[in-house]
Amino acid sequence: MNLEVENEIKAEIEKVITSEDSPVGIDAKKTHIIIINKLVEIEKRLDNLEKMH
Repeated sequence: MNLEVENEIKAEIEKVITSEDSPVGIDAKKTHIIIINKLVEIEKRLDNLEKMH
């Protein structure tokens, strides 16, 4: 399994989730929203694939 992320994609994600107001440097709420949204998209795609078979 390859878990590497291309530098361009890493930089783009970093721009979106960075927060100077956060002690850890990222906006946790925005980060979780992005993750949950992506999981919902994946779930919908899997449902569609399952319906095709």
